[in-house]
Amino acid sequence: MTKIFNLFDFSQKVNYKTEVLAGLTVAMTMIPESLSFAILAGFPPLMGLYASFIAGLFTAIFGGRPGMISGGAGATVIVLIALMNSDGLEYVLAAVALAGVIQILIGVFKLGKFIRLVPHPVMFGFVNGLAIIIFMSQLDQFKTVLNGDIVWLTGSPLIIMLGLVALTIAIVVLLPKLTKAVPSSLVAIIVVFVLVYFMGIDTKTVKDIASVSGGFPPFHIPNIPINWETLKLIAPYSLIMAAVGLTEGLLTLNLVDEITGTKGNGNKECIAQGGSNILNGFFFGMGGCPMIAQTLVNLSAGSRARLSGIIAALTILAIILFGAPIIEQLPMAALVGVMIMVAFGTFEWASLKIFNKVPKKDIFLVIIVALITVLLHNLALAVLVGVILSALFFAWESAKRIRAKKFIDEDGVKHYEIYGPLFFASTTIFAEKFDVINDPEEIIIDFKDSRVSDMSAIEALNVVTQRYQKVGKKVHLRHLSADCRRLLSNANDIIEVNILEDPTYKVAVDQD
Repeated sequence: MTKIFNLFDFSQKVNYKTEVLAGLTVAMTMIPESLSFAILAGFPPLMGLYASFIAGLFTAIFGGRPGMISGGAGATVIVLIALMNSDGLEYVLAAVALAGVIQILIGVFKLGKFIRLVPHPVMFGFVNGLAIIIFMSQLDQFKTVLNGDIVWLTGSPLIIMLGLVALTIAIVVLLPKLTKAVPSSLVAIIVVFVLVYFMGIDTKTVKDIASVSGGFPPFHIPNIPINWETLKLIAPYSLIMAAVGLTEGLLTLNLVDEITGTKGNGNKECIAQGGSNILNGFFFGMGGCPMIAQTLVNLSAGSRARLSGIIAALTILAIILFGAPIIEQLPMAALVGVMIMVAFGTFEWASLKIFNKVPKKDIFLVIIVALITVLLHNLALAVLVGVILSALFFAWESAKRIRAKKFIDEDGVKHYEIYGPLFFASTTIFAEKFDVINDPEEIIIDFKDSRVSDMSAIEALNVVTQRYQKVGKKVHLRHLSADCRRLLSNANDIIEVNILEDPTYKVAVDQD
C-alpha cells in the first residue's frame, strides 16, 4: 500500500502544514493558466479546470514521484486546436482518451527510459524556452478588448496593473528573507486580493477571463463513429499529444530529481499520465500533463510529498463547486506576478554563464531548442531536433577518433591495430589509413580495440579487402564479433577470422 500511496507512508517525514499551503498556492496559479489555454483552444472554459482536477489528483496519487504537479497544460492543448476547429469537441475528447492509452503502453513496455537520451544542453534549451513561454504568456494580461480589437492597456489601468504586479513580485522576493513559515506566493496573492477588494481598485480579475463555477465533471462517452476512418483522423493528434505530454512530463521528472536529490520512476509516471488522460477523455477534461511552472511553485513552497498535489486538485474541485464567487475576484495582477517569478526561477541562468566555457555545438543546441520551443510551442519537436543534432555531433566527433597503430612484425606481416568505432561516419577516415600499394604481401587488420557497428562499416571492410585483392595481397581480419562475420559478403577466400578471440558484446538494460 505504501508504495502507491506515499502520502500514508509514515516512515516519510511530511510537513503537513507546508504541503497544504503549497497545494493552495499551486491551485491559485493553475486556475488562470488552465482557463486561458481552454479559451485559446476554443474549449468550454470549465474543461481546463476539470483537466487540472482530474490530472492533478490522479497523478499525485499514482504518479512516478512526489512533488510533481499535473494539470490542463498548454503544451498538450495546443496540439488539439486544429482538431477542435475542424471536427469539434467530441473528436477532441476521443483523441485525449486515445493519447492516454498510448501513454500507458509506453509505460507498460518501459520506454520511458529513453528520456535519458536527452543531453543536458537540450534540457537547458527546453527549460529556457519554456521559461520564455511562461513569461510571454503573462503579457496577454496587459491587453484588453476595445471596440472588438485586442489592444494594450494604457493610462490608469496599465499603471494599476504594473503596480500590483510589482507589489506581488516584491512580496515573493522579500518575504522569504523574513520568514519561510508560509509560501511567499500565497501571501502575495492574498495581500493583493485584500488590497484590491477593500480599496475598491478597478483592475482585471479572474472573472474577466471566464467563469469558474460549475458541477462535478460529468461522465460522457465521446459521440463519434467507431470505425477505421475515425481512428485515422484522431490517431495523429493523439500520438503528438502523448509525445508532448510524456516529453514535458519526463523532463519535469528529471528536473525534480535534480532539485530534490531523489529519483522518480519514469515508467510509472507514463502510466499515471495515461490513466489521467483516459479519465479526461470521458469526464470532459481537455487533457493534460505535468506542468513545470506549477511544479516549481510547489517545490519553492517547500513541498516534497504527494499531499500538496492532492490538496491542489481538491481545491480546484471545491472552487468549481462552491468557491467560484470568491476566486473570480482574484486580481490577475497577483497571479501574473507569481507566474513571472516562476518564469525567472525556471530559466537556467547558469546556461548563460557557461557560454564561454563549453563547446560551441552545445551553445548552438541550447539556442536552437529554446527557439523551437518558443516559436512553435512544440516541445516534442524541440527535444527531438535537439536529440538528433546531438547524435549527429556525437557521430562527427566519434568519426574523428578512429585511428590505426601500424607496425611490421618479424615475419614481414604488416599489422593495422584499429582504435575507435567503425561506423557510417568514420568509414572514409578508416579507408584512408591503408597504404595498399606500398604494403607487404600480407597484412592483418586487428579490431580488438574497435567495434564494427553497422552496414556502412561492413561495406568499408569489403572495399578495403577488395582493394588488396586486386593487387594480389592477402588480408586477415581479426577480433571481429560474430555478427560482423556473418555479414561479410565479399572476399571470402582471403579473409581469416580468429574465432576463438572474438569478443562478445552485451548491452546493458534497465530492470525498472
